[in-house]
Amino acid sequence: MLIYKPEYYDRFHCIASACPDCCCKEWDIQVDAETAGRYRALPGDLGHRLRQALTDTEGETYLTMVNGRCPFWQEDGLCQVQLSLGHESLCQVCRDYPRLTHDYGDFQELGLELSCPEAARIIFSASPAPIVCLTAPGGEPGEYDREAMDILRATREQMRALLADGTRPVPQVLTLALLYGCQAQSELDGGEPFPFDPGDALAEAQELAKPGDLDAFFAFFRNLEILTPRWRELLSHPVPGEWKPGHLTLARYLVDRYWLQAVSDYDLYSRCKLTVIACLLVKHLPGPLPETAQLFSKEIENDADNVDALLDAAYTADAFRDDHLLGLLAD
Repeated sequence: MLIYKPEYYDRFHCIASACPDCCCKEWDIQVDAETAGRYRALPGDLGHRLRQALTDTEGETYLTMVNGRCPFWQEDGLCQVQLSLGHESLCQVCRDYPRLTHDYGDFQELGLELSCPEAARIIFSASPAPIVCLTAPGGEPGEYDREAMDILRATREQMRALLADGTRPVPQVLTLALLYGCQAQSELDGGEPFPFDPGDALAEAQELAKPGDLDAFFAFFRNLEILTPRWRELLSHPVPGEWKPGHLTLARYLVDRYWLQAVSDYDLYSRCKLTVIACLLVKHLPGPLPETAQLFSKEIENDADNVDALLDAAYTADAFRDDHLLGLLAD
């Protein structure tokens, strides 16, 4: 089996009490069945507290938050369960986070979740990062559409090349990314592949662009589930912002994370639009780019309902129409 990962993947180490945020805040922590069984059988005071903290909901087990915090997150920022029982005693979610694994059977792709501040620091300081390929034993025949996956992998490479173009202004690069995503979707739908001409694409974008509605754009995100007061505050006070190379780092991260997932439903373009929408959103949020991108990931990417709502809205929301996005990119 082949395993692909960004060069920076193995550089991540949890910074524990030095972290400015915490993965033990705001989120529901799902406990896998094996770990829940161990916790319920654990003797002593810690076992008693773990049993009290476990809640079963719709066939899944969760740790009950107390005032928005995991009850085992100590004041010094460390985890009482890990300190008492060791890292392997943690539930699968806590052991893995912020490491991502997309398993396609005969190959895997690894990454880091931008919602972790330390992962965000690494991602924004290491771009563009080369992809490392390893060979590992195991794996099973991938149960996916081979032809579709071949198209997705080839078009993702071209998208990566577009995003790595340092000769054009950032909004032009994202404009090209949006239009190339449309072409890639056509190819995925069975259309003939043909060379992508950036000059022609930019001319087409200029003809198609209409003024975007930034108020409606932000209203969509204000109507999603919101975890933190900080996110609500940022969404309430959009700023003009300025384009930075880091916005292309964000775009590359999102392309790497979501592009191949279209093999499951053949819907590539909504994922491409998610990438452009995220860059526009973060550009108009006050504060340092890595911090606002990290909070975007925490609020949107780590909430499956919010991701689904954004993918649907890529087609249905007037604020996210192609011509309006092109207009916002041209401002």
